[in-house]
Amino acid sequence: MNLPRSTEILDLHDRALAQADRSTTGDIPQAGDVWSCIARNHHCNCRLWAEEDQARRRDVPDAAIAANKRAIDGYNQQRNDAIEKIDESLLALLPAEGGSGVRLNSETAGAMVDRLSILALKVFHMRIQTERTDADKAHLETSRARLARLSEQRRDLGGVFDALLADCLAGRARFKVYRQFKMYNDPAFNPYLYGAKR
Repeated sequence: MNLPRSTEILDLHDRALAQADRSTTGDIPQAGDVWSCIARNHHCNCRLWAEEDQARRRDVPDAAIAANKRAIDGYNQQRNDAIEKIDESLLALLPAEGGSGVRLNSETAGAMVDRLSILALKVFHMRIQTERTDADKAHLETSRARLARLSEQRRDLGGVFDALLADCLAGRARFKVYRQFKMYNDPAFNPYLYGAKR
């Protein structure tokens, strides 16, 4: 399998967002090859975005917000798991790590894919703001300027992602799978969870 290019990842993200119902509902794709891991990560980010928006409501009972917060924790855990799976899948496609003289990149390729997913969401939702008919001219102008900046950031990050993989292929760079070890979701490590058992 060929390594994914940033343009292909951006296309996958945009296609998923264009099918809004599928982005925020339904089963999260199971991770396997690198593309299903990328899709899983993006699906989790889409679900997180929707839950985060809903968690800011003031017109619903507190129980509804608590449900949103619990869903956020679950999707965030799945999102982080997917980032690790992306890294594992990409590293399996790359040559074995070089020696100690090879530059270690502090951000993994999977973390970059995650950031590209979030930028896709920001671009998608900011574009909606530029098309609102109920907003004033100042809001529309601010939204257009922000959309341009977000689009630039997305292109820049895509280029950095491609450069990292090219450097890895050429033996100039490497990255590792960095485990997140999210403690708040783990009843064995969160003192408010394991303490409640005492």
